[in-house]
Amino acid sequence: MSRQPESHETLDTSGLYCPEPIMMMHNRVREMAPGQVLEIIATDPATTRDVPKFCTFLGHELIEQQEEAGTWRYYIRLAASDQQD
Repeated sequence: MSRQPESHETLDTSGLYCPEPIMMMHNRVREMAPGQVLEIIATDPATTRDVPKFCTFLGHELIEQQEEAGTWRYYIRLAASDQQD
């Protein structure tokens, strides 16, 4: 696995399946400040589709996506707060 970006918070959704990981992400980003980086750990393969769509829809930047042995890690930089709701 490559060097991981620095994150302000980590959200571990391992063992959860759609829609829980995205619902948890949505709640967590509401607690964070614009520009902060959230690391998401997931085991649901559907997140490879859902996380990028989540970022596009809400204006967040998906800065890195990694996969190793059935575990995915996503790093997203939060958009300005007026784009989150």
